[in-house]
Amino acid sequence: MTSTDKSDLFISILEGHKGIIHKVALAYTDNKEAKEDLVQEIVLQLWKSFHKYNPAFKYSTWIYRVALNVSLAASRKENNRAKRIDPLREEMLSVAQSEESTVMVENYKKLQEFISGLKELDRAIMLLYLEEKSQKEMAEIMGMTPTNISTRIGRIKDVLRQKFAELPQ
Repeated sequence: MTSTDKSDLFISILEGHKGIIHKVALAYTDNKEAKEDLVQEIVLQLWKSFHKYNPAFKYSTWIYRVALNVSLAASRKENNRAKRIDPLREEMLSVAQSEESTVMVENYKKLQEFISGLKELDRAIMLLYLEEKSQKEMAEIMGMTPTNISTRIGRIKDVLRQKFAELPQ
C-alpha cells in the first residue's frame, strides 16, 4: 500500500468514525478548546498506531480503545476528575414541558453528575455502556475480560442506585 493509499484509507476511516472520537473527548472535557486539543491528540495517536491496526477487530473498537486510552492519560495528566459526560444544553431543557419530563431531565442531570464523579475507568465503561456496546465489545476496547466488564457494570449500577436513593424525595 502506498503512502497516499494509506493516508486516504486513514482519512476515510476517520470520517466514518469521527463521532466516536468527539463523544469520547466530550466525556473527558466540556471545555471547547481542551476538547479540540484532545481530539487532535486522539487523531495523532490513531495515525501513529495505524500501522499496528489488527483487522480482526472492527475499526470502531480500535478507535474507541485508542481514544479512551488517550483521554484517560490526558485526564490523569491534568488530574481533572470532575468532568461531565454529555453537557445538557438549555435548548434540550426547554423541550421539557410536562412535569414528568421535567423530572426525567432532572434525573438525567443527576445521572450525569454522578457518572462524572466516578473513577476514570468506570466513567469510560459507563460511556461505552450508555452507547449500548456489548460486553464483548467493551472488553475488547478496554482490554479487559467480559466477566470483569460485567462485574464492574454491576458495581457501578449499585453505586448509582445508592446515590439516587440518597436524594431527598
